[in-house]
Amino acid sequence: MGGWRQRKIFGWLFANGQRILRRFAPQDKLAALDEIAIDASHLARRYGRRWALADVSFQLQRGKVMMVAGRNGSGKTTLLRILATAIRADGGRATVGGFDLKQREEIRRQSALLAHFSYLYESLSARENLSLISRDTDAALARVGLASRADDPVSTFSAGMRKRLSFARVLLQQPSIVFLDEPFGQLDPEGFALVEQVVAELKQSGATVLIATHQVDRIARLADAQLTLENGRVQ
Repeated sequence: MGGWRQRKIFGWLFANGQRILRRFAPQDKLAALDEIAIDASHLARRYGRRWALADVSFQLQRGKVMMVAGRNGSGKTTLLRILATAIRADGGRATVGGFDLKQREEIRRQSALLAHFSYLYESLSARENLSLISRDTDAALARVGLASRADDPVSTFSAGMRKRLSFARVLLQQPSIVFLDEPFGQLDPEGFALVEQVVAELKQSGATVLIATHQVDRIARLADAQLTLENGRVQ
């Protein structure tokens, strides 16, 4: 059998494996499948000639918090962006919430990504930005400490305020899987406490949280597992 046919068959089996197992597997095996929120196998991503991510494999159960640690350039952001379907992997496979990475819309409907960039509309107010997702904006703005600035344009916000507004947007999406990329960035000590509270609340609600951070000590007490990356590989 030619190599291209083997890759095609293996790709189809990975993408449809859980559906097949759910049809024929015993109930105890199905329960184990349902407990896995993220299942990554040999993920890889290349930028030019440099591998930013290489052979990364791990599993994360539903309702658990995993901290992704590592120095700058270790591959943390790349990993989260692949799993959130913001970018494509150059190798390996993964399922998020039971869906293959190729099923981008299905994954995005149940997950939310807090990225380095806010992707907010500068000319709109904080309330108007959130109203694109939900009408229930007041509670979310109050939760992140922006109630008094609800009607001010985002262009007048500091970097820390934009981060808070991005958190409000994540909360409004009510995701079952949350990707937080350096959530403490641009925040003051009060903002640090807010991040810790939000992560604790997400965990208590049953959400699965994957956090890439340098603030290891702040998240360690909330994390159920840790993944450490070095030069794009799991250590």
